[in-house]
Amino acid sequence: MAKTGGRRKRKTAGSKRPVQRTRRGDPGDLMTDVRRKLATGEPADFLAYVSTLVAALDPRSKNPFERASRQPTVPLSELIGSFADVELPETAALLAALAVLTPDELGRARARQACKASPHPVPDWLARLDQTSVDRAVECTHVLGDGDNVMLNVRLPDHDLTMVVYIDHNLGTVVKDGFPAPADVDGVVSRLRAAAGDHAAGDLGMHYGDISLADARARISQALENGTRLFPPLESETWPASRPLAEWLLRLLPAGGTGYTRPEWSKAALRALTNRFFGSPFGRGLDDEDNRQLLSLLLSFGTDSGPGDPTRWSPVAVEILLADWIPRMIAADASFLAKAPELLRKLIRFCHGEHGIASSLTQETLAAVNRCEPDYQRAIRSSRPQGPQALLTAVGLTGEPDPLASAHQHLLDGLAEEMGGYDVLDSLDDAALPDEDFAWDSVPADARDQVAAVLNQCDRCAGELLGPEYRTACRRLLARAAPGIPGTSLASGKPELVAAAVCWVIGRCNHRFGTRPGELKVKDVTGFFGITGSTVSQRGYQVIRAAGLRISDDYSVIRPIPASLLASERRRWIITMRDRHRAAIED
Repeated sequence: MAKTGGRRKRKTAGSKRPVQRTRRGDPGDLMTDVRRKLATGEPADFLAYVSTLVAALDPRSKNPFERASRQPTVPLSELIGSFADVELPETAALLAALAVLTPDELGRARARQACKASPHPVPDWLARLDQTSVDRAVECTHVLGDGDNVMLNVRLPDHDLTMVVYIDHNLGTVVKDGFPAPADVDGVVSRLRAAAGDHAAGDLGMHYGDISLADARARISQALENGTRLFPPLESETWPASRPLAEWLLRLLPAGGTGYTRPEWSKAALRALTNRFFGSPFGRGLDDEDNRQLLSLLLSFGTDSGPGDPTRWSPVAVEILLADWIPRMIAADASFLAKAPELLRKLIRFCHGEHGIASSLTQETLAAVNRCEPDYQRAIRSSRPQGPQALLTAVGLTGEPDPLASAHQHLLDGLAEEMGGYDVLDSLDDAALPDEDFAWDSVPADARDQVAAVLNQCDRCAGELLGPEYRTACRRLLARAAPGIPGTSLASGKPELVAAAVCWVIGRCNHRFGTRPGELKVKDVTGFFGITGSTVSQRGYQVIRAAGLRISDDYSVIRPIPASLLASERRRWIITMRDRHRAAIED
């Protein structure tokens, strides 16, 4: 989905499905997983699983900050050989998938030959996987230009799926996430619109349109190549796990398309933009030497970073500018730099006005300035590498900070962003959530009966499945969401569906769900309420909006997450990681 804020990982909402990570263990675990994936009858599940297996052996998936594993990585060719030597229905199915997902042609040929030699049949759709085609590509863009979703409509034998690839422009036009959705592209677009709420996509700055298959290949390929130069590499629940699947589908597309091209801003165009701003009501009275220099810096950031358009300001661009770019790149007095946030607010209003951007998006972008300014004002007054020194530090040519310390700082910043700032992160405790009554004061009178029914179902799930602290967390979220429910489709939803959505949100916030044996899974919660997984995620995003909270940039959970919704176990883990990263930085 096109981004609307934040700077970390982003995933598409609606049809998003977690992909199980490949684990090292007993070979029987692998065969059991294969049987389960095949038993669903859903190609997307099985192909995503095998793609994860291939990606785990891909050297591009290794984080450069990580030390070499004690267990050497098994070459994919050796894995194909081991599957060929074990004649089982499960290995035959794996070989059939590897015959298209293996990156090199020699490996694919070996897998095809081994699959044909197996005495065990595979499902018909899997046997005819080489008949797969891609017949349509749809691009979802956002008016602020942070990133695009490119969606490929995939025709498998007797099945349809959509490969969704999110391309982030703020990080250098790179693939930030990708996953297969078990529906055709029209169904995925419908789910994306539903997940966005009750408004038309255009109201949120999102636009959908078909692009040629050649252009889709060119754009995704360009973003994949750019991603190989990113340090550290991007990771999500489904990326780079889905990269082999995406690369297979790209091989099915025609070449010769047009990739992304950055807009070119001449000195004359930037000068005209500067004069229009200072001549507008937003810039009137600000035309002095300091503000002209600051505006030149802001426009320079806009042309050199992100989508390359200095007139399209988003919450993401604001955060990168104030939290990183100016403090790290600009060597100047704090009294001079301190004026940047206020000038930026006026520039945002001016640029959004010129483009006719919806006021709601303008307010979100201005809110990002407000969130970032306190840390920005502290940063420009602190001791830090600046100018050329900052560039040398970034490429590791100075002794401090070293790359490993930078990695820990990056992870520490991520924890602070997740919690809503360093003040919240530093004040966390690991006390258990108390067993408290439901806050009925916030519930509208006409919604009390429905909320009572939902509350009863949430309590039942917490008591039988989640645990006592989750009862309180679910109650708190439901109380926050209750005033906003009447204005959404949740108002007509069954209590079980709304309760499942509440439990899903709390479970995701607390990282309660896993994929390994013995771990609680999302399907355990949906099965408890007797509903499907795709429905619960859509309703979950509506619960988040009804509660007045912001969905994270990757559409995985809330960002920032109120500490009051976190169980003691999750807060304890955050505290441990916070202290561990700080100790590593100080060491």
